Amino acid sequence: MRALRGARIAAALLLAAAGPAAAETLQQAWQVAIAHNQVLASAREDVQGARDRERAARDARWPSVSATAGYTHLGQSPELDVATPAFAFRSGPIFKNNQYVSGTVQMRIPLYTGGAIRAGINAARAGLAGASAQERATLADLKLGVAEAYVGVLRSRRRLAVADAAVRSLRSHLRDVQAMFTRQLVAKSDLLSAEVALANARETKVNAANTVQIAQADFNRLLGEPLGRVPQLADGLPGFAVDTLPLASLLRRALAARPELKALASRVGSLASRARAVTASRLPQLAAVGGFTHFDNQILNHENFSTVGVGLTWKLFDGGQAANEADALHAESRAAGRRLEDLRSRIELQVRSDWLGLASARARVAASRAATAQAAENLRISRELYGAGLASNTQVLEAVTLKTRAAENYDDAVLDEALAKVKLAYAAGAL
Repeated sequence: MRALRGARIAAALLLAAAGPAAAETLQQAWQVAIAHNQVLASAREDVQGARDRERAARDARWPSVSATAGYTHLGQSPELDVATPAFAFRSGPIFKNNQYVSGTVQMRIPLYTGGAIRAGINAARAGLAGASAQERATLADLKLGVAEAYVGVLRSRRRLAVADAAVRSLRSHLRDVQAMFTRQLVAKSDLLSAEVALANARETKVNAANTVQIAQADFNRLLGEPLGRVPQLADGLPGFAVDTLPLASLLRRALAARPELKALASRVGSLASRARAVTASRLPQLAAVGGFTHFDNQILNHENFSTVGVGLTWKLFDGGQAANEADALHAESRAAGRRLEDLRSRIELQVRSDWLGLASARARVAASRAATAQAAENLRISRELYGAGLASNTQVLEAVTLKTRAAENYDDAVLDEALAKVKLAYAAGAL
């Protein structure tokens, strides 16, 4: 019953794999994934946050206006007591009813910050550039992941088709063996071995059908679709302009275009700028200050005052806090620089590996195509010889195994070549 149930599932999947004329292409799958993927959406939010931080850093150059207000109730209002050799004067309470209200509006314009504002702007701009590069890297990762899942579905469906072909071939051979055994032309061991081979092939088909279900669920998850959906996929994958480039050109392109390199280089610059901003905080800070103050009282002849002036702030000693913070940021910047050099080396290795992988896959396609035709002819001849009593049952079963293996190898080579093109485009920064 389990084998029958698996066979029904496999048949349904084989029908689904055939699909309608208008099948879903990889480009369409990319569009759906880009619209629904949460990781990419979070990367876009990071870019928006970095853009807002860059605006905030630039806004530090503009005047700032602050307002303060307060109400104070005193236990006893003070009085003005003036004593001189000529006279003595004592006023009434300065504040009416032992209470007063005060308020100040102040505008502050930075005149000199030791380069802290400029360094902060540079750090924020580097952060924005890094977030944008990381978004592009996330997009490339998503497209590569979708392509791998897409090929995974195609590969599993082709494995299922090969397994189904093996079951049909062994079933036909078993009927021949049964007919010959009935006429006492072959030994019972031939019948038993054919039955075992068919049972094993059916089990392989059931496992292949399960693999199709898992591959489809993985593909649907990346696209934000229901996991149980049966996608109708086109067999072909797109090519890229980098497919035919020599290795040296691919390496130069990768080092210039890979967004991961740009993101890490931006982090190096951002950390260095932040270190300069911290160092600048130890220098004098000069600002123009203007304001308006209201102060309730019963003594002074005015309650409202306008002010204008220049303020100087200079932190002469902070226990080494700023210096240590700047040193820490410089160390982080140097560490990021070393990781950048390592990343360049790893990207060069990735490009070289994917370039060789594409060349290998192309060679395998040509070799496996010939092997598939030869394996099919070998099976045909072996069955004819067995029917004539000139070949053994083992020879026929081995021929079925060789044909199955050759078909799997050809399918793998074709799909590996298609996926190798996508991987090479990713490695070269062209995805």
